[in-house]
Amino acid sequence: MGVEDKHADAHIVSEAVVEKRLDYDTESQSIGAGPQEGKLQRHLKNRHIAMISIGGVIGTGLFLGTASSLAAGGPIGLLLGYIVVGTVCYSVMISLGEMVAYLPLPGGHIRLAERFVDPAFSFTMGWNYWYNWTIILPAELSAAAVLINFWNKSVNNAAWISMCLVVVVTINMFGAGVYGEAEFIFASVKVITITGLIILGIVLDLGGGPNHDRIGFRYWKNPGPFVQFDGISGSKGQFLGWFSVLTQSAFSFIGTEIVAIAAGEAKNPRRNLPKAIKRVYIRILLFYIGGVIIIGLLVPSNHPDLNLTTSDAAKSPFVIAIKTAGIKGLPSVINAALLTSAWSAASSDLYTSSRALYGLALAGNAPKIFTKVTRNGLPLVSLLFCAAFSALAYMGISSGSGKVFNWFVNMTSIAGLMTWFGISVTYVRFYKGFKVQGFDRSTLPYAHSLQPYAAWYAMFMCLLICFFSGWSVFLRGKWETDTFVTNYIPLALFPILYIGSKLYTRVPMVKPEDMDFVSGLKEIEADCYDEPPPRNWVERFWSWLM
Repeated sequence: MGVEDKHADAHIVSEAVVEKRLDYDTESQSIGAGPQEGKLQRHLKNRHIAMISIGGVIGTGLFLGTASSLAAGGPIGLLLGYIVVGTVCYSVMISLGEMVAYLPLPGGHIRLAERFVDPAFSFTMGWNYWYNWTIILPAELSAAAVLINFWNKSVNNAAWISMCLVVVVTINMFGAGVYGEAEFIFASVKVITITGLIILGIVLDLGGGPNHDRIGFRYWKNPGPFVQFDGISGSKGQFLGWFSVLTQSAFSFIGTEIVAIAAGEAKNPRRNLPKAIKRVYIRILLFYIGGVIIIGLLVPSNHPDLNLTTSDAAKSPFVIAIKTAGIKGLPSVINAALLTSAWSAASSDLYTSSRALYGLALAGNAPKIFTKVTRNGLPLVSLLFCAAFSALAYMGISSGSGKVFNWFVNMTSIAGLMTWFGISVTYVRFYKGFKVQGFDRSTLPYAHSLQPYAAWYAMFMCLLICFFSGWSVFLRGKWETDTFVTNYIPLALFPILYIGSKLYTRVPMVKPEDMDFVSGLKEIEADCYDEPPPRNWVERFWSWLM
């Protein structure tokens, strides 16, 4: 499968590329070199990167969004939807991992797109990615309000949204180091919570709860393994129910690529990034696949509290299951843990959107004012600008936070899938250029034997899911303007941005033989080092875990 950390061989590749491309001045030709007054600093440690890569995806999509998916697809439809999107996620990340482990640049895949595709594609990728993470921030704040409503429905949601927003902005204002520490703590809570919920779910399913009700696979039989979408009978209705799960499950997985954006602030990037990328997938797939199996066993797909659009349905499927089992007190504890996951995800959203905007400005695709950083490496202007869009969460005050959350799920899922599509396109170009220039992929810091087929698979699946994401509104009598707009505006935005930028710049696509595998390598090599070997079994275990 993947080639393990080959730092020495990667150094050989770097030297070979430099020898072949002596006409490049590594210092002066660094794409999108920022202003001289400051730049991002590498504050994120290995354990931060490891937990960010996990915590960036375990959030309200799993804990809260699965409610709508279970109601739409049934337990088997929910499970199959998560499995399919999980394979797409894995394909995208091994593609991204190969590129970002070799070139861990600030701006991640946004700047890589400029090197290996063209400036117009970088422009499109950058603004689509910024839009994705800017919109997902109010989604998480809306989710937090939904979770808090479990305890108190009398207080206006604006108070809860404001409280959560203050927490998120404060964490990010202290810089990448504090953000990394906070995310390490938050992500640890999320990992412990989901692990505990899976174990508890197995116990409850086998009749170990206070009511001693042995559920087994009862809900797979009644109301059934699939939901007949909109009452459509037969396999057609079951297929449509399963397909309706894909968009929401994409929302749950979107975020794994955050390690690419964090690459510019990661210590020892060529060692830590491949480790995070190689190990996170087993954990994510276990957490997600295990989590949705438990949800499908414990909660019937026709449970009324799964409807997030009603004001009294502020419950996670996990909380519904625990409350049904008759465990007093624990639902509030679990809901509190889920609330911290919303804070964590929102903190990651603000971090990622501000770094994406910083990367856009570095590449010349956003005003240069967004490249300004403080002395400790904080892109303050970008951070404050992105935080301002969190005010969109206040739409939930009049429309209902659950309904607004579903709107944002649609918008961010499609934008996120188009980001995955762009990453796959960039990798296909990277793969071809590296091969044309005569270099051996096996000497990269990270490589995978499934390439380039995995990238082509991800490209196809992302477009397929996006194109049919809003199909339900075309059923007779089912037209919903908000569903149509939130599904298809992000999809239409991608080609509009690319064509518009292409017409403006008129820069041709980079030829494989002209691709730049050099710029920035000298600084990257200077930031890499061999870490001391573990001195005892505790350090060995920690090194393996992180």
